[in-house]
Amino acid sequence: MVFGLKSSGSSSPIAVAARLLPLVGCSHSERESAMAKAHILVLPVPAQGHVTPLMELSHRLVDHGFEVTFVNTETHHARVVGALQAAGGTAALAGIHLASISDGSDDNDDSGKIFDSYSRHMPGHLERLIAGMEAAGRPKVKWLVCDVFMWWLLDVAKKFGIRVAAFWPLPAACLAICLKIPKLTEDGLLNNKGWPERDETFQLAPGIPPLHTSQLPWMHLGPVVFEMHIRTGMLTAHAEMVVCNSFGELEAGAFKILPPNVLPIGPLTSDRELRKPVGQFLPEDTRCLQWLDAQPDGSVVYVAFGSTAVFDPRQFRELALGLELTGRPFLWVVRPDFTAGDLSKAWFDEFQARVAGTGMVVSWCPQQKVLAHRAVTCFVSHCGWNSTMEGVRNGVPFLCWPYFSDQFVNRNYITDVWRTGLAVSPDASWVVTKEELRSKVEQVVGDSEIRDRARLFRDAARRSIGEGGASYENLQKFVDLLRA
Repeated sequence: MVFGLKSSGSSSPIAVAARLLPLVGCSHSERESAMAKAHILVLPVPAQGHVTPLMELSHRLVDHGFEVTFVNTETHHARVVGALQAAGGTAALAGIHLASISDGSDDNDDSGKIFDSYSRHMPGHLERLIAGMEAAGRPKVKWLVCDVFMWWLLDVAKKFGIRVAAFWPLPAACLAICLKIPKLTEDGLLNNKGWPERDETFQLAPGIPPLHTSQLPWMHLGPVVFEMHIRTGMLTAHAEMVVCNSFGELEAGAFKILPPNVLPIGPLTSDRELRKPVGQFLPEDTRCLQWLDAQPDGSVVYVAFGSTAVFDPRQFRELALGLELTGRPFLWVVRPDFTAGDLSKAWFDEFQARVAGTGMVVSWCPQQKVLAHRAVTCFVSHCGWNSTMEGVRNGVPFLCWPYFSDQFVNRNYITDVWRTGLAVSPDASWVVTKEELRSKVEQVVGDSEIRDRARLFRDAARRSIGEGGASYENLQKFVDLLRA
């Protein structure tokens, strides 16, 4: 079920209601069934790494009998719907209703301007969407389950008498860092703009990976993004519960110093069989699964850098040639916007023809299914938190190649705390050479201790989400709260 609130034209509740035709056209029994369920509005930060885990959580809430409306910005809503239609339509959402609002930003704005636009423009549009849904006969929204970074939702929730729970989309260690910003500033490690005053490595607590001050999650993303990290404390304090995509054994040190209302419920999946859609912005090329079926067990190097990393042509070529040098089968995700600059199409076409017998290149893929496949032996990753959790859940060793934000924390977890992978080392010109890539892939694949530890965390993850496990019980606590 898909509907949206356009930013142009009339925006009165009645006008919005007129656009919510899918539910208005439901049968009487369907309307009564919807009215009987508690209605939850889910709102992520408009980015793939935030949409995916909240969509997974939304599926779990629907499984527990809730009605869920998932709100994206207009741009990302269109991308999600487009990817769903390419995969056969929106029916697979199985009870999640999609809605859209304007974020007030321009497609050419930088990240700082975009995030600033969210807090200035989205509250009003969200208010009109909520009023419009009620005017259209939808059940009253009982809960807002929102990204912790969407702190401005508190005023909207208060206006409508809606209770608030929150979701933290990054490692718990990053939330701990955010909540310690005032203390880090008081200690002289940071100035009041978030920039390091000292060039050093610090550690918040035992079990949390040490982090260099140049690799703080908000570095190089602008003052507005730093402000978002500061304000995480506001929503964390006011939300009745904060849940996160992690589990206790994975980040024990972080959970010891976080407030008691922060509970891990991960690793999250949409469903046990990984069949339900998770809000992908790009269509998934599922041909790669058949290709993997034809590969020997534990033979394929899987390479993916998430939804935002961009390589210059030189680094892209080194990566390609490094994969070729390994002599191993590889599955490589190359988004349409993965390179910046003048990469020769003829060169890449020639490369693909040369490796056609051993490598496969796709523009996007069903990553959880790929990482669960028996053929995958190693994950060359940017170490986004979703990718990290998916690799951990499936016991796949990592070769870490972080790009920005929380990815350096995640790399340090993998290499220094969990010891389930290694990291690439760039040369003096900050290029990871083809020889470095080949060497590190061989080291990861050939290290039995890394494989054994990856399996230990895989087993711990499965215990946690299994019946009676800590994450299983925490999810039940969350469900009980939403029913209260």
